[in-house]
Amino acid sequence: MKIIFAGTPEFAVPSLQALLDSPHQVCAVYTQPDRPAGRGRKLAASPVKELALAAGIPVYQPENFSQSADIAGIASLNPDLMVVIAYGLILPQAVLDIPVKGCLNVHGSLLPRWRGAAPIHRAVMAGDAMTGVTIMKMVKKLDAGDMLYKAEYPIAADATSGSLHDILAELGASSLLQVIGQIECGEMVTEAQDEAQVTYAHKLEKNEAQLDWSQSAAVLDRKIRGLNPWPVAQTLFKGEILRIWRAAVAEGGDTLPPGVVSCAGQTLDVGAGQGILRLLEVQLPGGKRIAAKDFLNAHQADGIVLGS
Repeated sequence: MKIIFAGTPEFAVPSLQALLDSPHQVCAVYTQPDRPAGRGRKLAASPVKELALAAGIPVYQPENFSQSADIAGIASLNPDLMVVIAYGLILPQAVLDIPVKGCLNVHGSLLPRWRGAAPIHRAVMAGDAMTGVTIMKMVKKLDAGDMLYKAEYPIAADATSGSLHDILAELGASSLLQVIGQIECGEMVTEAQDEAQVTYAHKLEKNEAQLDWSQSAAVLDRKIRGLNPWPVAQTLFKGEILRIWRAAVAEGGDTLPPGVVSCAGQTLDVGAGQGILRLLEVQLPGGKRIAAKDFLNAHQADGIVLGS
């Protein structure tokens, strides 16, 4: 099949690579325009663009599809299929109607749960037991198309958004090839999404990083894992921002007032609204990520109130 691929971040890369390694022809790649990145704020290509250029695939980077010339450009490629993964631009109906066999989207959740921009993060933060990928037909409404395939994956007790991201990206790639094979054979069965079960995974904001120690230790643990690797959970330690990369709910032991630190067992334990959260890996401004025991070797923390 002749396929147009549209995607931007690292999550889309395994699927593009799978298509490049398959018998199908990727005739063009669409990705977002180069954006400033890093300390120097130099323009940087997206991960998808880098792979496409290395493979010798033509790359197109429209700001949007408001220009008829951009839509005509897709039509001129005469694609059988368009695959869209975390592209970041809304495709108008005129584009969705071009491919003979339609447009597919690979989404990092078990739809209809967690439509939207941050499905992996929201699943971790909500305490979901399962996540996965859904492949659906694209419609103009956000992540609302009929589902073609679902692949489940359990969320481990120590899973982070970062670790699940990499697993689901690979799962999405293998699932995509399976679905395309079924489409070729005319064996595809679709399932409409139950609108009553829809939840939305709103885009992460930096201000969500601040921890509220009146919440339970279990909720705080999920939030820390959900915000890893970005924007990373944080609190105040003696007036400085302390980033918390890893933590765990402490089993048993005495209770502590919310935010109060105890180092009695040579551990970095913090009181929560319910239970105690044990910090495992932290980082101060200008420093590296370090284990809690190394932090305690350098800083007096016992009795300190975090967040104030």
